[in-house]
Amino acid sequence: MPTTWLESPTETGTVVPSDTDFDINYCNFVNPQWVKLLNTLQMNAQYTRCTGTELHPADGRVILDFLSGYCVHNTGHNHPDILEALKTELDRRGPAMLQSHVAATAGDLAQALCKRAGGRISKAFFSSSGSEGVESAIKFSRAYTGRNGLLYCDGAFHGLTCGALSLMGDPFWKQGFGSMLADTQAVPFNDIPALERALATRRFGAFFVEPLQSESGIRLADPDYFRRAREICKRYDTLLVIDEVQTGMYRTGRFLCCHRYGADPDMVVMAKALSGGLVPVAATLMTDEIYGSVYNSLKRSIVHTSTYSENGLSMRAGLATLEVLEREQLGDRAELMGEILRSKLREALSGFEMVKDVRGLGLLNGIEFTAPGKLGLRLPFEGFMAIHPGMFGQVIVLRLYRDHGILAQICGNNFLTLKVAPPLVVTEAQLDHFVASIREVVHLMHTSSSFWSEALGMARRVVNI
Repeated sequence: MPTTWLESPTETGTVVPSDTDFDINYCNFVNPQWVKLLNTLQMNAQYTRCTGTELHPADGRVILDFLSGYCVHNTGHNHPDILEALKTELDRRGPAMLQSHVAATAGDLAQALCKRAGGRISKAFFSSSGSEGVESAIKFSRAYTGRNGLLYCDGAFHGLTCGALSLMGDPFWKQGFGSMLADTQAVPFNDIPALERALATRRFGAFFVEPLQSESGIRLADPDYFRRAREICKRYDTLLVIDEVQTGMYRTGRFLCCHRYGADPDMVVMAKALSGGLVPVAATLMTDEIYGSVYNSLKRSIVHTSTYSENGLSMRAGLATLEVLEREQLGDRAELMGEILRSKLREALSGFEMVKDVRGLGLLNGIEFTAPGKLGLRLPFEGFMAIHPGMFGQVIVLRLYRDHGILAQICGNNFLTLKVAPPLVVTEAQLDHFVASIREVVHLMHTSSSFWSEALGMARRVVNI
């Protein structure tokens, strides 16, 4: 791994590059701490080609992607049909971002998304990211209800802009960024009495919730949670806003994860996999009435917009992605392969005391670990937790990557849960490789002192990152 940037900084803080320093400009002009972390975790690779579930670094290895860019690559990396659709759109030389025209492809994509979302959903606002989609939902919900209050769930992850951060409880993501939106409040996920107590105050214009809490450790909703939440929201005139940024686009088997629960949302936020991982795009879906509360006159026809909203490439990518997902029946595939994966993981990891649970929907799954009871394991584990609570999970990530050629990651708000989310095109043979690999890592964790000594040494080196 290139380490010149760590060892030989110039007086001005920049680095003199060498032939092997592919990341030198990133170090100097973007985020040197990120490169330092990747180097320490032995995951700083120069990828030259990515296709389907496979990542190809310059050193000739093949890495299997079991993270999917946090559920971006549902159709796999660089699907040829989506690439071809984008090339065709570029060759058209059409009005990609004219800003003063009716974007026909935006209408086509909006119709396709609203039709698939179903229920009362009938309008779409396009933007560039999940965070921006959440910001739009905040504005529209306040405009429609006339209430500033926003309710969310403990453990939520809605994005890293200030409005989205206001709907998250973990202080790590907020530290150093000043005051967030006022009048936001958390309730426990899956707790209907707590939700009703909060909404009975009639302070809240919207209740923001994920149908499956991905970053909180792949936490699933109770079977009747969303049906009852819908009833309570309706009773107190609060909008039900469902964040499907990670769970949508057939990731959990259905077009929207909330379709499993009969949720009937007022608004839905989608992003990530919407463009096949190739062009930034998000969609905030809603009812006619909510949409009309913002765009209620000619004067207000431009009151909420975004520079890259409805651009030609994003809209074309979205349409092509939907076509691929449905032609290849990747929702059904996610359902089937997810069941196979969970069954094989449970069988392979049964009997290991540090494996607490395997759970998920479709191909969005988690392996939850827990503190060991045996003294010989508990002491090094507690050493990890004393250094940094995330280090234990990162050692699992490192071992999978370095020793088995698998890219994975722990959940952002639950450092004891490993996220398992390959592209929906993953093969059963690739699932088998993952299951065998994680079993070997877990076996070493329970039997090898070198696993813990190497890991503790690495943890001490990164304590200040």
